[in-house]
Amino acid sequence: MQNARMAMTNMPKTAVTDDAASISRSLARAFDGDPMMRWFFPDDSSREGSLGSYFTTIFTRQYVHNGVCECTDAAAAFWVPAEAQDKAVPDAETIQELLNILGERAGLFRDTVEMAAAHAPQEPHWSLALLGADPAAQGQGHGAALLRSGLAKADAVGLPVYLESSKASNLPFYEHFGFTVREELQLPEDGPMLWTMWREPRHPVKA
Repeated sequence: MQNARMAMTNMPKTAVTDDAASISRSLARAFDGDPMMRWFFPDDSSREGSLGSYFTTIFTRQYVHNGVCECTDAAAAFWVPAEAQDKAVPDAETIQELLNILGERAGLFRDTVEMAAAHAPQEPHWSLALLGADPAAQGQGHGAALLRSGLAKADAVGLPVYLESSKASNLPFYEHFGFTVREELQLPEDGPMLWTMWREPRHPVKA
């Protein structure tokens, strides 16, 4: 019975705008210890609120409209299919809203985004823009369920997947699912490291 309940809570579903509050809450907790996010939001007392605003903005203004967004009870994943790569770029109003949230760290954020964009692959691919699970649900398979769901969609169309990870301890998790490190980047102004990762598509074995 316990396993059945766990399977239900871990079951990915399509995320809609009404899920913004719960998604942002889960992601703010998930990324509270992320080196890059702590670099962008160094104030411990305000970080969770700032992260919540940040994730609400990118979800409601960007990914929910031009990406494939899925969530469980305690996690969320934002994917960008190959055909939506150009559309998923934030518009000027969204960028300004993000810069307002970042305050004096806005310049670092802008430089980091530009640097990452310069290293993004040019060939057709899916991107895993973001994946995070509330630490309170750690070990319950929320992140893995969302990752499998998105990878299956990319595999179904025969396309590779690209992601960027700013936490070294997450690399083995992604490697378990077939990703390999593509580049290791030092972020501007002696910022933390960023790892780009790549996964070739997997095709079902025909009987």
